[in-house]
Amino acid sequence: MTDTTAVRVTAPGSPAATARLLAEAAHSVDAPDLVLAVSRNGIRTVHTGGSAEPGPVPRELMAYELGSASKPYAGLLLARLVAQGRVRYADRAADLLAPGFPVHPAVRRITLRHLLTHTSGLPGLPADFYPQAVPRWSTDPYGGYPADRVVRAFLRARPRHRPGTRWHYSNFAVSVLGHTLAAATGTPWEVLLHQQVLAPLGLDATRVRPGPEGAEAVGHRRDGTPVPALDTGGFTAAGAVRATPLDLLTFLEAHLAARPGGPDPRDPTLDAALTDVSRPLLRRGLRHAHTHTLTWFHHPSPYGPVLFHAGATLGQQAFLGFRPDSGLAVAATATRRVHRADTFVAAAYGLLTETP
Repeated sequence: MTDTTAVRVTAPGSPAATARLLAEAAHSVDAPDLVLAVSRNGIRTVHTGGSAEPGPVPRELMAYELGSASKPYAGLLLARLVAQGRVRYADRAADLLAPGFPVHPAVRRITLRHLLTHTSGLPGLPADFYPQAVPRWSTDPYGGYPADRVVRAFLRARPRHRPGTRWHYSNFAVSVLGHTLAAATGTPWEVLLHQQVLAPLGLDATRVRPGPEGAEAVGHRRDGTPVPALDTGGFTAAGAVRATPLDLLTFLEAHLAARPGGPDPRDPTLDAALTDVSRPLLRRGLRHAHTHTLTWFHHPSPYGPVLFHAGATLGQQAFLGFRPDSGLAVAATATRRVHRADTFVAAAYGLLTETP
């Protein structure tokens, strides 16, 4: 095994202390490929490494599967459509998805906001998802459950709780949101995301389908076995985004630019959407200690609030976070997923919350 590392600073004047912090954090993570990237007021420092020999494409230029860290992209898309007046947060999903179709009264009350904020009352995944997924849980659990099944499962659902009353993390709900927005706009989800989010932010290396061979990171199981590229089936909005670490920083920097005093984005509806998704919206947990925005987890830190989201696929992990008060953004990717004794998220979260 080898431990190859490289540090690249993409603007003059970046403090060497940031590079040292990234190197220290990287030592705690065991993965074939690892990228830790920080932007501080637009000055970027990128650390790449891992136990595998580097390939012909630099690690920071490979596209990594984001898994659930795709959800902030779905959130920004919804917020922008709301800013454009094309939909409202309070619109009922069933009315947009299947007007006039008979559904359970609780399903009828589920709004776009409920779907995005995990307060719809829907389970994490549809009940009939598991019989087809379990036999191929370690290879392709989602690919056999297409979009039409996700929609049908929603329309016949019986929510566990009254919408808006409880928080329960749900890939099912965010996937339904994606199909609902596609129906409401008459535009496929992939095209809609590109038009409204990826293209305006200049995210040319971000996509929802695998790109050219050699440009995609390859995930690994704990024993080092390669994992096939993820097929999300009908759950595209909840976990299909793939992006390079540099594009992840661009995405996060756009949120920082929308903060008070930051430079204006190119479009006022995008400015409004970036601000909207960063605003604290709901609380949950013991004594309501956990705060969320429309799409980000929102925690305190010694240097001000942090907003973040992590994600994992069968063999990859990603972490996205930013600290609005100090202009700090952290993007991290790895090509191994270790379920319990894993240090990846802790290392990335530490960079976000403990970096002065």
